[in-house]
Amino acid sequence: MKKLSVLIAILGLALSTPLYAADEIKAATLSELLQMVKEGKLINRDENNRREKEFADDKARQQSALKNAERQQREEEARSERLETQFEKNEKEIAALQEILSKRLGSLRELFGVLQQVSGDTQGVFEGSIISAEYPGRTDWLAQFAQDMGKSSKLATIEEIERLWFEMQREMTESGKITRFTANVNLLDGSVSEQEVVRVGAYSLISGGQYVTYDIDNKIIKELPVQPPARFENSAAELQGASSGFTNFGIDPTKGTLLELQVQIPSIEERINQGGTPGYVIIGLGIIALLLSVERFATLTIIAGKVKSQIKSSIPTAGNPLGRVLQIYDENKDVDPETLALKLDEAILKEQPAINARIAFIKIISMVAPLLGLLGTVIGMIVTFQAITLFGTGDPKTMANGISQALMTTVMGLCVAIPTVLLHSIVQSRSNIILHILNEQSAGLIAQHAEEAEAAGR
Repeated sequence: MKKLSVLIAILGLALSTPLYAADEIKAATLSELLQMVKEGKLINRDENNRREKEFADDKARQQSALKNAERQQREEEARSERLETQFEKNEKEIAALQEILSKRLGSLRELFGVLQQVSGDTQGVFEGSIISAEYPGRTDWLAQFAQDMGKSSKLATIEEIERLWFEMQREMTESGKITRFTANVNLLDGSVSEQEVVRVGAYSLISGGQYVTYDIDNKIIKELPVQPPARFENSAAELQGASSGFTNFGIDPTKGTLLELQVQIPSIEERINQGGTPGYVIIGLGIIALLLSVERFATLTIIAGKVKSQIKSSIPTAGNPLGRVLQIYDENKDVDPETLALKLDEAILKEQPAINARIAFIKIISMVAPLLGLLGTVIGMIVTFQAITLFGTGDPKTMANGISQALMTTVMGLCVAIPTVLLHSIVQSRSNIILHILNEQSAGLIAQHAEEAEAAGR
C-alpha cells in the first residue's frame, strides 16, 4: 500500500506540472513529496490564470482593431464614392472646357499644328546643318518650342512665331554665304585649338587650309583623319587665303557625304598592304622585270648603234657583234662558200646568247604575274570563308579583308603582266633587229664570196 501511494504521487507530480518534469525528485519522505505536489499545482494554476488573462486581453484588442478596420473601410468607401462623383463631375467640366477651347481656337488649331510640324522639321534640318557650328544652341529652343506646341494648353506667342520665322530665314540666308568665324577645333592628337574657320554656305568647313568636319552628334568641329586628294586640298588653302575675288573650290553638295567617301578611299600604300604576301611578291617581280627591261633596252640600243656604225665602216672591229662576224669573214676568205657559211653561222650563234640574254626571263615574269594574282585571289577567298565561318555574314566588315586581298592581288598581277608583256615585245624586237642585221650581212658576205669564187674559176 505504501509503494502504491508513492507511485500515485509521482504520477500526479509528472502530470500536474512541467516544472519538475526535467528535474530529479529529491524527496526524503512522503510528506515532502506531497508538499512538492501541492506547490506544483499552485504554480501551474497561477500560470494558467496568467495565460487566460493575456488571452482575454488580446481578444479585446483584436476586437477593437477589427472595429477600427471596419470603421476605416466604411470611411474609405465613402471617400471612394465622393471621388468617383467628383471625377465624373470633372470629366464633364473638362469636356465642356475642351469644347469651349475648340470653338475659341477655331482655325488657330490648324496654325499651331503647322507650327509644331514646322518646328520639328526645322530642328532636324538644324541638327544636320554645319551652320550650327557658327550658331550653336539653335536646336535647343526649337526642341522646347515643338514640345510646347504639342500641348493643347500652351499657345504660341507672336514673339515665338517671329523667332521661328527668323531662324528659318537665317538658315536660308547663311546657306548662300561664305563666312569666317573663330571656333574650337578638335585636332587629331586629342587637343583643342581655337582657330579661324571658313564656312562655305551649308556645304563645307575649312580651317588651317584643310577640310574639317562638323560632328553632328557631339556638336564639335574636328580634323579629318585623311585629307581628300591634293587638288581639293589645294583649293581649300587658296580659299582660306583669299580675301576677295573668285577662287576655285571643291564643294561637297551632299554636305559631307562625298567628303567622307573621299577620305575613306585607301592610298596606294594601303592598297598594296591589302594584297598581302602574294602582292609583295608580284610587285617584286614587276620591279625585277622593269630593271631587266631597262637594262636590256639600253644594252641593245648601244649594240644597235655600234652595229649601224660598223655597217658604214669598212674596217671590222671586235667591239660589236657585226665587227666580230666580219673578222671571221676576213680570216676565212680562202675557204669555199659552204665552209664560210658554216663559219659565219657559228659566229652568229655565238653572238645570240649575249643579245638575247635575260629576255626570256622577262617573258616568264609576264606569264607568272597573273598566276600569282590568281593565287592571291584564292587565298583571299579562303580568308573570306574563314571569316564567314567564325562570324557569319551579318557584318560585311569581317569579310572585307579577304575580299580586298582577293581583288588587289588580281589587279596587281594584271598591272605587272600587261606592261611586262609590252616591255618584252620592245626588247625582243630590238634583239631581232640586231640578229636580222647579222644574218643579212652574213648572207651578203656569203653571196659575195660565192660570186668571187665563181669568177675566179672561170
